[in-house]
Amino acid sequence: MTSWIDLDALWKIVVIGLLCGAGLPAVFTLGLRTLSRSERRAAAVTPVPDAVGLTGGTSTRVQAARAGAEMVVAGLCFAVVLAAIGWGVAFIVSHG
Repeated sequence: MTSWIDLDALWKIVVIGLLCGAGLPAVFTLGLRTLSRSERRAAAVTPVPDAVGLTGGTSTRVQAARAGAEMVVAGLCFAVVLAAIGWGVAFIVSHG
């Protein structure tokens, strides 16, 4: 360690900067992408009669379950981002 650069503090700043500066937008983007896929999958689930006249087979139920799971993943991504924002605001207010 030199008298000019505190390497211990520097690596902490870099790690927090990467997590908050690139990590949170990446999680938000993942949530948007998952939500978009979920909406496209939910739109494709509408039952269409097949050649025999039956509607909605196993694949329709599987697609509906996947759309529901994707909605949950998107909600979790958005919850993580909102929690980080709330933590940041609380940290600033408590130390201000």
